[in-house]
Amino acid sequence: MAAIGATPACGADEPATTRAATADDPPSPTRGAVDEQAARKAALTAYAGYLAASRTASGRSDPHHPQLSRFLADPLLTRVRLSIREAKEHGAMRTGTLVSDPTVTSVSLDSSPPTVEIQDCLDATGYRLVYAKDRRVVPGSGGTRHLATATATRYPDGRWLINAGAAHEDLPC
Repeated sequence: MAAIGATPACGADEPATTRAATADDPPSPTRGAVDEQAARKAALTAYAGYLAASRTASGRSDPHHPQLSRFLADPLLTRVRLSIREAKEHGAMRTGTLVSDPTVTSVSLDSSPPTVEIQDCLDATGYRLVYAKDRRVVPGSGGTRHLATATATRYPDGRWLINAGAAHEDLPC
């Protein structure tokens, strides 16, 4: 019985730095994991910039707003510019709030060029196409809450730009 009381408590005399790793310990981040996290962050920043630039350009009916090319690349850049120009030609513009909740669905740093896929639940119920002259809502242009997807691509200059995207208005979220 005396021997039990003399046994030191498990690990009490060992400093924490010499503790052996266990299966429950999180692994140290690898260079690949750090690169992937940086790509996710850069892609989401580019995506948020794209949405903000698109809202601003649409609100001003300016298809050549300089912020568009800061966050977008072709073919999506051309599609966005055409959409803004068509609305302007019909005397319309976008106004209101677009709510976004994006998540990264995949990262492919080994592809050429590297890409990040993004999925978003866009709430466009407060984002309207209106006539610029009197701010009346254009009939049939009511916004919905729907799935949207986008691809961010890393270009040779190191920038991550959104170059593909689609609104899936038939898929509510």
